[in-house]
Amino acid sequence: MPQAKTLKIAELEHVLKSVSGGRYYSRDRAMVLLSFWSGMRVGEIAAIKIGDVLSVDGKIKDEIRLKPEQTKGDKGRTVMIGSRLSQELADYVSTIPIRNLNAPLFFSQKSNGSFNPNALAQKFRRMFEKAGIDGATSHSGRRTFITQLASKGIGVRVLQSLAGHRSIATTQLYIDVNDEMKRQAVNMI
Repeated sequence: MPQAKTLKIAELEHVLKSVSGGRYYSRDRAMVLLSFWSGMRVGEIAAIKIGDVLSVDGKIKDEIRLKPEQTKGDKGRTVMIGSRLSQELADYVSTIPIRNLNAPLFFSQKSNGSFNPNALAQKFRRMFEKAGIDGATSHSGRRTFITQLASKGIGVRVLQSLAGHRSIATTQLYIDVNDEMKRQAVNMI
């Protein structure tokens, strides 16, 4: 099975535009951007609670501290939230009527509860299909996140920590080397 496609910025913008205007636009946009701007796995996105991102004083946290049961491999990790993602999450949270910090951050319209990882992966697949992005999966955001940071010179050890990988070798598999990265490399000489 081939690796998930890494998206260019224009493709991500196209995905966001294709989900705009929908009934759950704010939710869908926040889920996609969590994947692309934090590198979270789809299962982690499905598992987060309002209190994982929103402090008791109503502000978006700088980081999401995932508990072992919310992650792959039952090892907790910290997900850093950049300023752009923080604003997107604040915009989304402002649309949620429920303020119970133990409630799921993302509700499924079908069960009126949280998404399970498989249902959320299918949701991502449908969003990419609607946008006409071939080869993209729920893992595309994670691969794109790691690849973009690598292309900006972020070291593999930092990438490993951000991704929550146990092995640098695993992190290296996520980096999609492209012609632009190679051009930048040779132009450094």
